[in-house]
Order: sequence, then structure tokens, then C-alpha cells
Amino acid sequence: MIINQLTFLLLFCLPGWSGALIRPVPGISTSDRDGQTLHRTKRGWMWNSFFLLEEWTGTGKQYVGKLHSDMDVEDGSVKYVLTGDGAGTVFEIDENSGDIHAIRRLDREEKASYTLSAKAVNKTSGQDLERASEFIIKIHDINDNEPKFAKDTYVASVSEMSNVGAFVMRVTATDADDEAYGNSAKLVYSILQGQPYFSVEPETGVIRTALPNMIRENREHYQVVIQAKDMAGQMGGLSGTATVNITLLDVNNSPPRFPHSTYHLSAPESANIGSSVGRIKAYDADVGENAELWYSILDGDGQDVFNVITDGTSQEGVITVKRPLDYESKRLYSLRVQVTNTHIDRRFEHLGPFSDTAVVRITVTDVDEPPVFGRALYIFEVDEDTPGGSSIGTVTARDPDMVNHLVKYTIDRHTDLERLFNIDSNNGTISTLQGLDRETSKWHNVSVLATELSTALQTRVPVFIKVRDVNDNAPEFAMYYETFVCENVKAGQLIQTISAVDTDEPLVGHKFVFSLSTINPNFTIFDNEDNTARIMTRRGSFNRREVSSYLLPVVISDNDYPIQSSTSTLTVRVCACDSRGNVQTCSTEALLLSAGLSTGALVAILLCILILLMIVVLFAALRRQKKKEPLIISKEDVRDNVVSYNDEGGGEEDTQAFDIGTLRNPEVIDTNKLRRDIMPEMLFPFRRTSPLKDNTDVRDFINGRLQENDSDPTAPPYDSLATYAYEGSGSLAESLSSLESAATEGDQDFDYLSHWGPQFKKLADMYIGQESQRET
Repeated sequence: MIINQLTFLLLFCLPGWSGALIRPVPGISTSDRDGQTLHRTKRGWMWNSFFLLEEWTGTGKQYVGKLHSDMDVEDGSVKYVLTGDGAGTVFEIDENSGDIHAIRRLDREEKASYTLSAKAVNKTSGQDLERASEFIIKIHDINDNEPKFAKDTYVASVSEMSNVGAFVMRVTATDADDEAYGNSAKLVYSILQGQPYFSVEPETGVIRTALPNMIRENREHYQVVIQAKDMAGQMGGLSGTATVNITLLDVNNSPPRFPHSTYHLSAPESANIGSSVGRIKAYDADVGENAELWYSILDGDGQDVFNVITDGTSQEGVITVKRPLDYESKRLYSLRVQVTNTHIDRRFEHLGPFSDTAVVRITVTDVDEPPVFGRALYIFEVDEDTPGGSSIGTVTARDPDMVNHLVKYTIDRHTDLERLFNIDSNNGTISTLQGLDRETSKWHNVSVLATELSTALQTRVPVFIKVRDVNDNAPEFAMYYETFVCENVKAGQLIQTISAVDTDEPLVGHKFVFSLSTINPNFTIFDNEDNTARIMTRRGSFNRREVSSYLLPVVISDNDYPIQSSTSTLTVRVCACDSRGNVQTCSTEALLLSAGLSTGALVAILLCILILLMIVVLFAALRRQKKKEPLIISKEDVRDNVVSYNDEGGGEEDTQAFDIGTLRNPEVIDTNKLRRDIMPEMLFPFRRTSPLKDNTDVRDFINGRLQENDSDPTAPPYDSLATYAYEGSGSLAESLSSLESAATEGDQDFDYLSHWGPQFKKLADMYIGQESQRET
């Protein structure tokens, strides 16, 4: 505090820095650009800039300076007024004495200078004694801000094995103090932690390596603390620090090494080709691609039996089986395996070699194996005429283990569904159970199983049996021949060329011989000696009326052993031909033509027969058709009938008109009506009982009718309409409805209407008149 006050007093006393009043000087004329004479205006006061230290720690208000006008005779009539930046809030002025004070602490980093205006005013008149003049209050800097880094922690990396002075990174700090004033913002960098591995340049903040050949495998991570100090690093300066985490990057400077010189592995003799026997692993202190390895077999007696592949994920060498193993043949193999780096840095070859070798010994273990056949497959041949029980061939299997077990042979019956073969369970001899036919099947494929009696282990082998051909089939015609001979044929005329086939397959080829079983007076055969023959006429002039066809037995023989022959019959039909030998008609038509009927006559006869058949069928159908009874007989009765058309019952048989009059008139007795949709259960159907004449209760009448219809088996179907209306006992004239009239339009006598009274006489005359007109 004392030092700050002394500094302020020193600055205040320096010439040109004080706030003392400068007396005005008489105006001096000068020439402007235009050559005119200018006159300086006389002013009553003038002052320079004021200076003030920031962060003042004294008590009370901080004195800045004093303003005084030569117009002030100190009689109390002058008042000083202050305006501008911070006037009234940061600075205040004593209006009587002109003393200026700072009323709060100032920070240069917040605001470095303030521009204010001051004037002298007459208290009484309020007139300005001095015009307002500006002045500046500058805030002098003090070292009150420490250096700051942009980050508290930095991350950097550098390759291992780097030379001394290798660039790592640059860190910089900033100071909010004034760089132009003193050393408050002049920074110097130094390393507080991280020596002797790294260093920092004092002026730039660049971090470099300080030790040569730092090895990542020894130490990978380093923590370096950098300090930035102001005041050029002198005593009393402020400082800030930052931490830099430095990682050494890997280079391929570590060769791979096997941890063991010899490895022992084992594999069962039943191991499949390509299966894994075991894994070996070399260690490389490097990481990433610098630690990628490659395994290979250099030499050894197992080089042809085993292989090594590299697992790219685990960087291990996988030993696999290359060929089948046999414990009984060889039990121990030796390999020399090499491992190398896939990426080698030539700068560090002097640290190598970057490869290593190890010996791998593999022991083959014994496994109880199934029997082994002497061949992968067997092919046997047998003649097709071989009788059942004949031997075809023998299959053999052995137990490959040290202790031989007994082997039993069987045939898989799924491959011999017809049970054509059998096998001796002890010696493996295959024989036939029945005769074989090559023409049915030329090959038979069966599977034979060899099973150890003690362990039940099985092995399967395919057996192919070829059925050799034997000349057991006689030749026959190659096709069906339709042979014709003309009536006017000449002797020696060719009428047919025949050939033969044989289902057998001789080694040399077919050679057929054609001949006639007996001497035929009509035809002869000529063998062409190319498996064909010609049928020729022995005579001419055949007559189809006498013989319509001839049967010619042809004997066909082969040349194989034993010789097989067959007799095939050739049918020769006699036909009528034209002069050129073209067939016109044969024996069936010739018989009809002899009766004097032509082809047109035959067609006409067939058409007539067909028409007669159609007429008979049509007549029979018409007679069987029943004439349906009309639903409504008379046109006059259409309003008095109810017709039910309900297909859910008995169909059309339910359509029946019911007499409504009998339902409405209790005095009329129903006639027996049978249902046509069902078979009656009784020979004599139930007859309804008529209601009593004196039944005047309508409810009883309807209930009685309902009960009768429900219990009557001859009642109409369920979907029929029944009306239970009651008209009472009726009038003297009884019912006048036409429903009770005669069903036919016969003669009727209406004279009885006259007996009813005079009122019905007119009605009787009308009916009688109509009847007379109808008769006329």
C-alpha cells in the first residue's frame, strides 16, 4: 500500500502528468493552409491527462487531481461541474474546490481509460465561466493477473525410440495484464514435472524429448507439468500451470519370441482332416500391426501330416491335421515351427532377428476304430441264370486296432428289399437267394455292414453286382405287321419285309435266321442275312371270297449259345387292288359287296336305324312323363283358394289348396286328406272330429282346432297356412260360399232357393237364367 502511494505521488509530481492549472498564454497568430491569420482564443484554464493506479487498496476515496479556474477568486461564487465517462458513478468532483476523487476500485483490464468533461459555472447566474473541456483519466496497470493456459490438461504423443529434441507439442498461455507497460505480461515457460524425459523452450512453450531411445515397452505414459510465469520469470511474478499427458507410440522394435522352445501336443488317430490339434503362441511386446505374426512349418517328419495356420484375432498358431492319422502305423511326429512379424521396420533391423522357432511334438493316441474294409467298394459279376445259393464274391474287413476283434458281416436290407442276396456273417461271402434276371435289372447295389462283436462299431461298404447276360430269350418280331396280298398278285411278288428283336445282349451282336415252320404252298420267306427277311408269294391269283386271310408261321432263331428260337405268326389278308397294286378293299368289305350292297346303301341303313332308335327313346320318355294336376281348376275359384309355395318342406308335393270354408264353418265335416310329402303311418288315417254345433265359445273353438292340427299326422306340413276363424252357427240359408259347391260345372237345381222366402226368389231367377243361357 505504501509502495502504491509513493508511486502515485511520483507520477503526480512529474512534469506534464500533474493536474495543476496551466495558465493561459497570449494568442499567437499562425497561418493556415489558405494563408489567413488565425488567432488563438484566450482560455481561462487548461490541464493535461490524469493517471490513476488500478486496484487501489487504500482506505477512503482515491484522490485523482484538482481543477481550478483563474476566474475563481475563491469567494464561493464558482461551482465546478464534471460530466463524461463514469461521472457520478466512478468519479466525483468537489464543486467548490474542484478536487476529483475515485469512489470505487478500478480495474484496467475492465476499462483502461475514462474521458470526462469539466466546466466552471457561476452559482448565482448559472452562466458558464469556463467552457467545458475534456480530459482523460488513464488507469495504470499493475501485475494483478496470472498467466492462464487454454486447457488444464493436454494430450500428446511421440514415437518411441525418438532422438533427443523430437517435437512433442506446443503449449501457450495468455496474460491479461498490459503488455506495453512493464513486464507484467512477459511470460517465461518452464517444466515442473517430467524431467529428465522432456524439456520445454522458455520463450515458445514447445515441448521436446530430452532423453534418447525411450522404449514404450518400459514405460508408455508420461505426465508433464508446464509452468508459465510473468514478470519475465523474476521473483514476485505470477504463474499458471498445465498438465500434458504424453504417450509413447509403438514402433516395431521388439521381435517375437516363443516362451518355450518345445511344445507337446496330442491328437487321436480318429481326428478328421482339418481338425485342430492344438495352439502355440509367440509373444511380441509391440502392439497393433507391429505385433501381427505369421506361423509356418520349416521342417520335421510331420510336415506332410500336419499344417499350421495363423489365427489373426489371437495371433496364435493353430496346428491342424493334414492327412489321416494311424496309431498303429506311427505314434509320434515332430515339427519345427517358425514365427515372424508381418510388418518389419527397417530402422530397427539391427535389434533383430524378428523371428523365432520352436519344436512341436505331436503324440497320436489310440482310438477304438470300426472295422476297415479292404476296398472302398466292391464290384461283382454273376450270370443271370445262376441258381439261388450260388456264391458271387467275398468282402473282407479287419479291425485296425492293436487287439483284433471278431467282425460280423450283414447286408443292409434297406438296399435289398427283394432279398435277392445273402452274406455269410463269418467270412463275408455273398451269394444269391434266388435267380436273377438281367432283363429286369442289370445292376444291383447293396450295402454290406461290418460290425465288431465287442464294441458294436460298424463300417459300411457299397457292393455293386452286375448281372451278366445269358441267351435265355428268343427273338421275336420287331413290331406288329399288317400284311396284305392282292388278288391279282403274281408269283414271286414281295408282300412284306420283316425284322426281329432280342432282349438279350450278345457280345458279338445279334444274328437272326428266318424260316418257315412248314412248307407253305402260298408264300415263301427269303432271309436277307442282315436281320431282316422278305415274305414273297409262291403263287398268284388269290381269291378273297374263298379265303380272306392266311396265317404264316415264321421261325426266328439267334446265333448265341444256347440257340433260342421262337415262332411268330404273320397274318396275310387278301385284298382287292388296282392295276398298280394299290389296295382298295379287303376281306370284310368284300363279303358285303358280294350281296349287292354298295357303300352308300350301308350308310343309309345305319342312318335309318339311328333315327328309329331316337324315336323309340323319345316316345318312351313322353309316356313316362306324368301330367301334373293344375293348382286351380276353375277361374271362379281363384279368390277362394290359398296356395302355399314353401320349398323348405316337401317341395312341390306341399303345394295343395286347403279348403278354407271347412275351417270357418264348423258344421262341415272335413274329408280325409292325406299328406303327399310323407308316407302315412296308419292304413286308415285319423279323422278329425267336428266341433259341437252349440259351441259358441270362440276361444275353445280355436284351441280345439289347434290341438287337432298339432296331433293329426295327416296335417299339412309345418310351413302351411291354417286359418282358425269362427263365423258362428250360420244363418238359415247356411253357407253361400262357392267352396261347398260341386267341383265340376254340372247341372244344378236352384229351385230350392224359392223355398227360403220371397227375398231369395230373385236370386233363384238369376241362377236359373244363367244356367239356361249356358245350355243354349
